[in-house]
Amino acid sequence: MRFVNPILFVRDIARSKAFYETRMGLRVVEDFGSFVLFETGFAIHEGPALERTVWRAASATQEPYGRANLLLYFEHEDVDAAFSAIAPHVTLIHPVEEQAWGQRVFRFYDPDGHAVEVGEPQRKGDTA
Repeated sequence: MRFVNPILFVRDIARSKAFYETRMGLRVVEDFGSFVLFETGFAIHEGPALERTVWRAASATQEPYGRANLLLYFEHEDVDAAFSAIAPHVTLIHPVEEQAWGQRVFRFYDPDGHAVEVGEPQRKGDTA
């Protein structure tokens, strides 16, 4: 058994693909229309289509899929540059700030309300 990758449910696959590709800088490896796999193993799937596949019925709700119970974590060598590129296009949770363990991060919501964190890479010997 091995874990392969997380798959986010999204309302608008084109909007989410553009967000993760353009704003986050992830490279698309496979695009099957309702399912997009990025180079890092991160994937998004059009929500109602995946609901029908998994549960045999799509939810009638139009609520955002993000539920404040999951944090997507990304690293960027220049967290300030990432913040400048992303912040004007998202709802921020907070700007770049240093965490108790010394890492600088910022957090925001993606187009479906999933919480996303972007931090500078943790170096060997850094405390967590």
